[in-house]
Amino acid sequence: MELAREEREEFAELLAGLSPQQWESPSLCERWRVRDVVAHVISYDELDFRSLAARFAKGWFLQDRVNELGVADLAGRTPEQLLELMRIHAEPSGLPAGFGGRIALVDGMIHQQDIRRPLAIPRTIPPRRLRVALDFARFAPLIRGAWRARGVKLVATDLDWSYGRGPQVSGSGEALLMAMAGRRDVLGDLTGPGRSKFAAHIGA
Repeated sequence: MELAREEREEFAELLAGLSPQQWESPSLCERWRVRDVVAHVISYDELDFRSLAARFAKGWFLQDRVNELGVADLAGRTPEQLLELMRIHAEPSGLPAGFGGRIALVDGMIHQQDIRRPLAIPRTIPPRRLRVALDFARFAPLIRGAWRARGVKLVATDLDWSYGRGPQVSGSGEALLMAMAGRRDVLGDLTGPGRSKFAAHIGA
């Protein structure tokens, strides 16, 4: 939970520095602008079990439809209001607090990069935070990083982390995390004999 809070606080710092045009810019998430990504990240925190079940039922238990409903619920909020919600929910609650805050940590880290990469706003993710995210992303049900990495060995070049067996795929921990999350845009940051196999599993 401490790491998840740190990630959301850093996310809020990023958002506070964005221009109105940047809030409307495309993200790495298909069809989502920056403001839509932010709405998604905080769209589950205020839902109790009954409200969460109702949203899943309304979305026919399909991940993309359920997520779109959450974004739609916050569509009328201004960037300032979305930023305030991110600050209010720096300490994750509800579904994002699951697995000791790991859901919020990984979701927040991936989506922060979904914003930073298109806007060319780099950062250095603290190694401890990144390592926990990489470990959880392997088996998180909605990410399925281990499934995408089947048959290859992922090796981070900027921290002591590796996973899997087979031909090697090397890159920064951040690039490996984003690739495990299915972001085809980061494949250019990866190298090694297992890259083409890994890319095929991502759908590139």
